[in-house]
Amino acid sequence: MLNTLEYGQPGATPVLIVHGLFGSGRNWGVIARRLAEEHHVLTPDMRNHGDSPRTETHSYPDLAQDLTELIDAHGGRSHVIGHSMGGKAAMALALLHPEKVASLLVADIAPVSYTHSQQKFIDAMRAVDLSTVERRSDAVEQLAQNVTDPALQSFFTQSLDVKGKRWKYNLDTLEREMPKILSFPDLDGAYTGPTLFLSGGQSDYVKPEHRDTIRRYFPKARFARMPQAGHWPHADDPRGFEASVRAFLKAVA
Repeated sequence: MLNTLEYGQPGATPVLIVHGLFGSGRNWGVIARRLAEEHHVLTPDMRNHGDSPRTETHSYPDLAQDLTELIDAHGGRSHVIGHSMGGKAAMALALLHPEKVASLLVADIAPVSYTHSQQKFIDAMRAVDLSTVERRSDAVEQLAQNVTDPALQSFFTQSLDVKGKRWKYNLDTLEREMPKILSFPDLDGAYTGPTLFLSGGQSDYVKPEHRDTIRRYFPKARFARMPQAGHWPHADDPRGFEASVRAFLKAVA
């Protein structure tokens, strides 16, 4: 079972938030706590991330099955929000197990293959000499030699176990399975429940030419953009993202 943080009181249909590559459930704590004023919110660590199990595979059907087990443990049905890799996992879940998904919000990703590589970040984390790291700032200083963006330095080191001197990622599996992470499986069927694709206006992850594919899988898909946000809309404009989520959940309630 995935390691999962819970916010709010169980009762009505929960809201499941699925993080992206190199993220964790804890990254979503601020938004989850605010949404918990009205909802029971679940923020799992996906496999090979955080405190969830390490596995040899990292395919989207596998990730969807992990989410199915989590949903079954919390009533059998959930509203699902997924960002980036988590958005693809959420889409796979909706297509493979539509009865589990009350509604679907996909943040800045499409059900298509991408060509960008995340290998440089895996290499950068491996280059950190963890034996010399006594505090998080030591790792940040070493990461800065290969990762110039301070926001990414901070993001990655949130998943560093300083005391245990280890990354909370299964870097071997993520590296080996990266082609699967960047692609999207050829799945049958369609999810006909309420669906919102919420994209960053400064991001090019969801393009107009993706819409035919999106609508083939998700015929009720609606589209919205957050003008000032990039690929991490929940980080670039957290209040705007939260407002969009609240409005969507209210509309589908």
